[in-house]
Amino acid sequence: MISIMLFAGLQEKAGTGELKIDKDEMTVNELVASIRDSDVNLDLTNVMVAVNEEFVSDPDQVIKSGDTVALLPPVSGG
Repeated sequence: MISIMLFAGLQEKAGTGELKIDKDEMTVNELVASIRDSDVNLDLTNVMVAVNEEFVSDPDQVIKSGDTVALLPPVSGG
């Protein structure tokens, strides 16, 4: 099981702060595609991805069961 934490507008749109994907492993690209194609249907354009509290620079990085993924949309403040 892969846990995905959602923040800011993603959390609001999904109506929850966490998603779970029942997979043993997948790449970041596969994870993003899976979420886009799901019933949640989130816009993940320009979203930063962190796996186990480290930002991902390689979209082919493998995420394994037990990993925690954070999706952080661009935000602005004032």
